[in-house]
Amino acid sequence: MAETAAAIDKKRIRGRSLKGEVLVTRRAYFNAAHRLDNPDKSEDWNREMYGCCNSAHWHGHNYWVEVSVAGEPDPETGYVIDLAYLKKVINEAIVEKCDHKNLNLDVDFLEGIIPSTENLAVAFWHQIKPYINQGRLHSVRVRETDCNSVEFRG
Repeated sequence: MAETAAAIDKKRIRGRSLKGEVLVTRRAYFNAAHRLDNPDKSEDWNREMYGCCNSAHWHGHNYWVEVSVAGEPDPETGYVIDLAYLKKVINEAIVEKCDHKNLNLDVDFLEGIIPSTENLAVAFWHQIKPYINQGRLHSVRVRETDCNSVEFRG
């Protein structure tokens, strides 16, 4: 049964937004090469652990990253976070730094880190978190292949 206008009015926080937590998600894409290799371990260990992902000649992925921000809609704008702003943050903090790059060699915030999908999700979280000024950062999900993705929730 549909709610009446009066019932909906009672749920309003103030202004023109309804009360309730909302999850807002923005996705971006980038292409990058990497090699999974732990320099503290032997070549044999790395080959056994990482298989073809340890190729000395690198390999690449068409990544996507999803950033989700949680919160209640602002009573004046109806937004948890402005999606245009979130797009800009993701592009500047991640995409511009990683797209068509070698994650092992070219990305300053990944220096010395094994660029596994798990580590990428955590690193991206730390790149984005300082810029989230509306709502709260809920999660960062990184997809490396159609079958493999990782989500980090801080």
